Amino acid sequence: MENILSPKKQAVSAKKRVIVPRWYSRFIPGSLKKVLWNLCLICLGSVLVAVAINGILIPHQFVSGGFTGVALVIHYLFQSFPLSWLYFLLNVPIFVLGWTFVGRRFFLYSILGMVVFSAAIAWVHVPVPIHDKILSAILAGIITGIGAGIILRSMGSSGGTDILSVILVNRFSIRIGNTMLAFNAIVLTAASLIFSLDTALYTLIYIYVSSQIINIVLTGLSQRKAVFIISPKWQEISREVLDKVGRGVTFIQGKGGYSGQDEQILYTVVSLRELHRIKDIIRQMDPKAFVVVHNTLEVMGHRIGNQPHW
Repeated sequence: MENILSPKKQAVSAKKRVIVPRWYSRFIPGSLKKVLWNLCLICLGSVLVAVAINGILIPHQFVSGGFTGVALVIHYLFQSFPLSWLYFLLNVPIFVLGWTFVGRRFFLYSILGMVVFSAAIAWVHVPVPIHDKILSAILAGIITGIGAGIILRSMGSSGGTDILSVILVNRFSIRIGNTMLAFNAIVLTAASLIFSLDTALYTLIYIYVSSQIINIVLTGLSQRKAVFIISPKWQEISREVLDKVGRGVTFIQGKGGYSGQDEQILYTVVSLRELHRIKDIIRQMDPKAFVVVHNTLEVMGHRIGNQPHW
């Protein structure tokens, strides 16, 4: 089709045309609504972790893991160094690695998270009136796990071992909480040589609880279940799963080891909330069906996937 605009109007139209450079879409992290949502997650998580650090860890002289633990050790030894600035300066080398190994969007949000987290450590001081050291370690782990998990639910992190954990989960599918637990054990070993062994053990309780809560916040509430079903009524069950649950079903050809008969094995992946609906269908169609339910680490795919946006 020919362009019926006059040369003058074509020139005006060309001037109004906005060309978005390629780097803009790569570095600017989405719409304003999404940016504000991720900023809220980072701020909320940073405030919670700061409450645990300033309200529980420092009064009980506990050490944390990762870069926060290193900053706490230096802060205990040299009280004149502010904890917030120590954490900020220790993160400079790790962000060099972050630029190389993680996505640009995650990197930019992590810079923002590091700044917000450092500010929260400096300004958020909420006293927590708890004196028992074991209860203090458990409570601090719960608060820290929720806060760190909320931060990682965003498109960024608070820096430090968060970036290292995201690198490992993307490349090797190692769960974030497990990575932090292993890395923190190294920090604890060094801390136990400087402080008392009791303090290191209390801190270990804190780190373990926080790592488990992080796993729950990140994947526990959206964990997918892999379901294997063996039943002579496999056709009816698969039809009910497709129609009532809305999940796909895969047929796997099998053979009974005792009977020698050919069997159709149904395989499907569902969310935790959908699992009870699958069980109700099986009970109604065939109460004697053989069912195996597996936990999944990660699921990639349309609609059913549960990978974080890192």
